[in-house]
Amino acid sequence: MSIDHMTEAPEPAPKGESSWRESVPEFISARLDLFALEAKDAGQVAARKGVLIGLIAGCAVLAWIAIVAGLIGWISAAQESVPWYFVTLGAAFLHLLVAGLATLAVRRPSPPSFSLLKTELSKDREWLAHLNEKPKS
Repeated sequence: MSIDHMTEAPEPAPKGESSWRESVPEFISARLDLFALEAKDAGQVAARKGVLIGLIAGCAVLAWIAIVAGLIGWISAAQESVPWYFVTLGAAFLHLLVAGLATLAVRRPSPPSFSLLKTELSKDREWLAHLNEKPKS
């Protein structure tokens, strides 16, 4: 083996392949930034639903307490006029109404998560498909 052969530099990569390799880090960085942005939005939607679920649970517990108190008052009080337990039962049904409205709000569909990322990845697939279709010169 000659010394000249050992010191030769490797052949440079074709121009198209080199530019592709140089753009990969930028491509990945852009996708990660998009993922982070959409993850933040998805976290906000999840937090909002968590608050509504907490509201549902709180209203249901308060309704249960009010129903029990109303039933106890109803059984223990024997008056001809409007007794206090009807007011208690009214409050219980009001809490159930609020819990029902919050349940409907939680069940309402929210916008799909990561829609921008899905769109960009779809565009990337198309770009790669067109890149592979081009004949190599």
